[in-house]
Amino acid sequence: MNILGPDALVFGVDDLPACRQYLTDYGLRDAGNDFFEALDGTGIVLRAKDDATLAPAMGTASMLRETVYGVADAATLDAIEAELRRDREVRRDGGVLRCVDDLGFALAFQVSVRRPLALAAEAINAPGAAPQRAPNVTAVDDRLPALPRSLSHVVYFVPDAAKAEAFYTRLGFVCTDRFLGVGPFLRPAGTQEHHTLFMIQTPPFMKGCEHFTFHMGGPTELLLAGTRFVDKGYQSFWGPGRHRFGSNWFWYFNSPLGCHVEYDADMDRHDEHWSAREAPMGADASQLFLFQHREKWAPSGPPPGAKPAH
Repeated sequence: MNILGPDALVFGVDDLPACRQYLTDYGLRDAGNDFFEALDGTGIVLRAKDDATLAPAMGTASMLRETVYGVADAATLDAIEAELRRDREVRRDGGVLRCVDDLGFALAFQVSVRRPLALAAEAINAPGAAPQRAPNVTAVDDRLPALPRSLSHVVYFVPDAAKAEAFYTRLGFVCTDRFLGVGPFLRPAGTQEHHTLFMIQTPPFMKGCEHFTFHMGGPTELLLAGTRFVDKGYQSFWGPGRHRFGSNWFWYFNSPLGCHVEYDADMDRHDEHWSAREAPMGADASQLFLFQHREKWAPSGPPPGAKPAH
């Protein structure tokens, strides 16, 4: 089934003004009707938590109310509907197909709204390789917009990761890597990206969204966007750093949406020839390296431990 990845995530929130400001400061564009979009048209939908149009809440602290997947064409929608009608209620609202997965997460499927992008990726110069930047073209520009390009992935807390994985496998998702005893990284058939969905086994009372993230144009954009976010007063949760599985750069932040929000960049791509890796969950398996943000500084005295001159 030609599922491309998430088109949108729908949240029912406690504080609409704070969430609007957060997503705007994060770099998404207010496209109207509380839809905040990345450059390719994917994005986040905000609603008040008591909005009658929302799917039912999950009975936990999670504010995620629906995950909307983009698919390649109407034939894919028909195939998904036929598969899901075998054992559950499925609704058609215009061109949108809606259901609930085996763990209680509300899902929607639609022909994708993603717009094609024609943007340059980050270019580097390295000894032994042909230069990627022409002479007199600098890599650092404080005016760089550093805007989110595309909704990358969502991470769920689930009480039964094996049951959840079995459901998404029915829809053509495949496991690219796995944290043992925790959960799989899943890639739908319509993309080669390492994952658009990751699941973490947790007690039932934690069920919901752990984080979501948008792709940036490279590590410099990620670091610049994250630094600007910190400068606006938002609290860094984890990062910046680089993951092992997926190889993507990351920087996570706390948010008023009841979950963490990440910037990511430079994710691996895989095809049917890839063999999934397995590793225990832990810092060494989840991050290749980790930086800690601090205020800008310059040396103003002798290094720590230096002996005074005589």
